[in-house]
Formats: sequence, structure tokens, C-alpha cells
Amino acid sequence: MDSQIKQLHQQLVNKEISCTALVQEKLDALKANTNNTVNSLLDTLALELASKVDAKIANGESIGLLEGIPFGIKDVYMVQGTYTTASSDLLKNYKSAYTATAIQKLLDAGAIPLVKENCDSFGHGSSSENTIFGAVKNAINPHLVSGGSSGGSAVNVAKDYTVFSIGGDTGGSVRQPAGYNHVYGLKPTYGRISRYGLMAYASSTDCVGPIAKSVEDIRIVLNIMSGKDSKDQTTYASAEIDETSITNSEGIKTIGYFKNFIESDAIDPKIKSDFLASIEKIKAKGIEVKELDFFKSDILVSTYYTLAMAETASNLSRLDGSNYGNRIDDKNLKESYAVTRSENFSEETKRRIVGGNQVLSQGFSDEIYLKGLALRDAISVNFENDFNEVDIILSPVTPNSPPKIGDSLKDPHAMYLSDAYTVGFSLGQLPTLTVPQGTETGLQITAAKNNDELVLKFANFLKDTL
Repeated sequence: MDSQIKQLHQQLVNKEISCTALVQEKLDALKANTNNTVNSLLDTLALELASKVDAKIANGESIGLLEGIPFGIKDVYMVQGTYTTASSDLLKNYKSAYTATAIQKLLDAGAIPLVKENCDSFGHGSSSENTIFGAVKNAINPHLVSGGSSGGSAVNVAKDYTVFSIGGDTGGSVRQPAGYNHVYGLKPTYGRISRYGLMAYASSTDCVGPIAKSVEDIRIVLNIMSGKDSKDQTTYASAEIDETSITNSEGIKTIGYFKNFIESDAIDPKIKSDFLASIEKIKAKGIEVKELDFFKSDILVSTYYTLAMAETASNLSRLDGSNYGNRIDDKNLKESYAVTRSENFSEETKRRIVGGNQVLSQGFSDEIYLKGLALRDAISVNFENDFNEVDIILSPVTPNSPPKIGDSLKDPHAMYLSDAYTVGFSLGQLPTLTVPQGTETGLQITAAKNNDELVLKFANFLKDTL
């Protein structure tokens, strides 16, 4: 699919459509949607901004490429004056006091926010069922989960309720729902986009990520959001990715794939056969393909969840109802803290807090947490060696197709294992893109750190190859 952003921009400039009509159409679709993607609509703000765009066009003024383009925001981003709930009871009435840097850059470029999108509470989940607003339904089959934790964002894009949406990816939370709903979803290199104003899950792997229906729209949105931010010391300055630089496969001579991912007993036979068929089509285009060795899936999942739970236990310790949130008073301050957190955190969030505090506690931190850090370092070294041999690593997004709504809640362990093919790249802080080709849940393209451009280039190659 060609760029929706460019198409709509041209229609606005040519006065074929008005911005107000475009925004109202999307708002009406969001209100009527049965996929449960909406936590709150930003209709007043959106229509006010749309009228300003229409006035500029009527006055003969030029508008920017993103000006007037409607988008969605996962409900873990601060947008000043809007409800920012993290799909949780604790923050269901919380209004943001400021706006996240990445979102502010989009607003400055003239993009119009329509909706705060349903997601797993605090990003804790892989199915978008861990939410006080009810499960998000898959865009292709409403009986299946949407994926998570950015499920509402992926479904809104897939159903054309938003032109693009901004999700958050910690261990696969953009890539996996993108695969489940057949759209593009990017986790950029860690630090390329500021995390300021994104509610922290695991600070060392959290990434701001765009979801869209084309590689070109991913590129446009990525360029706007990227850059160094004084409010996030992990950010760095990055070069803008030019459209012409990603339209051919020059510079990609060798790709690799992890043979243990494909030889695993956990992978669905159809996803395995489709993946291997995709590899053969890539070989037929003259690209060399290498089998690579990697850590076993259970080690990757265990390492990721050990570190992520430790970080989220620390990050969520600030939420006790004292400064903000839904406070429940009890007989003393300590009991108030306890009951506020017990009643307002979901079962999955409490499970992760308890697990995180366990691995950080005396007697366990050396044995578990420090071992997890050492394994993470070993995973990064493995990636460095791999990218000395190959330009791109290709993998399935998930080992299996989307489960039915309700199944993941019965078996949290199975839900964690659904992240087996995404969490390793998160631990390595690498740029990784889901493309809706190759298997039922797509393919995952990964490059070395800071090489986001190569990921987009190979995505365009696959679009023409598969």
C-alpha cells in the first residue's frame, strides 16, 4: 500500500476533502467500532485543530506533510489535559499535566490526535486483555486477541480508524500486535525517540514505536519523532532517513535467521513452512542466507521477564495514591498504601511487581537478577558477532497464531512464551520491524543498532519479493 499520509495530504491541499470532514469521519468510526479500541476520544481537541487546518488551506497557506493527518495514541502517553489511564483502575481518573516529547513533536508537525487507545494495563500483557476497559478484539477475527500490549493501536490502524498510531514496545508490544493485525509496526533503536512522557514499564527496553499501513508512513512518522531530548538522557541525535535511500536493496547482500527459532517444538508448523518458503524466495533474488545460532527461547523469555519485572516493580513503586491515582484510605498510611495498590492494580500487574521484588530481594538478586544482567550482555555480544556476518536478521514475529480471547488469561506462562521471538531483540536494543508478509503473523526484520534505515530498506524489498 502506498503512503496514506501523502495521499491524504494531497487531497487536503487540492481541497478534495476538508480536514474537518476527515477527522469527523474517523471519530464517527471510532465511536461506532466494536473492537473495543477506545479508552477516550479527543474529539473536541481534534475538531478544533482540524478547523485551523481548513482555515490555513482556505487562506492559501501551505501545510506540512503531517498537518491535518489523524492519529491515535496508546493510553500510556501523557497528553496535557487528557485522561491518561494506562488502562488501569489506579489511574482511571488521572489527567496528564504535560505532553510526551514524541507526541509533542507530532502535534508541532500538525498531526491531529483522535483517541487514547486501549492496551494492556501499564503495558503488562501480550493480548490487550489486561485492561479495565475490556479486551481489544482482533481486526481480522474478533474472536481472537489483538495482541499486546499495543493492541488498540494496531487494530485502529488495521481498521482505518486512524492513519497511524503510536504504540510502545518493551518486549514486542508494537511488533506482536502489528503481526496479529497485518500492519507494519516498528521498534526503533533504543534511544532514537525520547521516552519522556511515556509511562515507564522497563526503562532499559521501553521504546516509542509507530504503527502504520506502509513502510513510507513508518518512515515519515519516525523522522518526525526522532532526535535528542534533554529530558531523556538515553536519546541521541540521528540522521533523517530519506525516502530514496530505502527504495532499493543495495547494501543488503546477506541475511541470517536463528535456526533454533525454526527448529523449536513450540513453532506452529504452518508458520515454520511459510517462513522457510519466504527464505527460498529471498535466496532466489540473489541474497545469501545464513543459519545462525542463538540462545534458546526459554532463556530469552526468562532473562527478559526477570529484568522487566525488576524494573517495573521499581517504576510502579511511586504509584501508591499519595500524589496521584485512585487513593483508598484505610486505618493508617501503611494500610492505605497496601489497599490502594492491592485493589487498583490488576492481577497481571501484581504478578509482575511481586516477581520483580522477588528477584531484587536479598538472597535472590545475586542468584537471579545479576545473572539476568550477565545473560543480557552475552545476548548483546551474540548480536555484535552476528552482524559481522549478516546485514539483516529475519525471524517470525510469533511462534503461533493469535489465541482466542480468554485463553491467555488462563495461562500466563503461555502468554509470556508468545514473546519468544521478540524479547531478544529488545534486550539487544536493536531496530526491529514487523511486516505483514511471509507468515500469518508476519515477519520481523532486525538490523544492528542505529541501522533503522536498513530495516526499512529491506521491508520495501520484501514487499516486492513475497
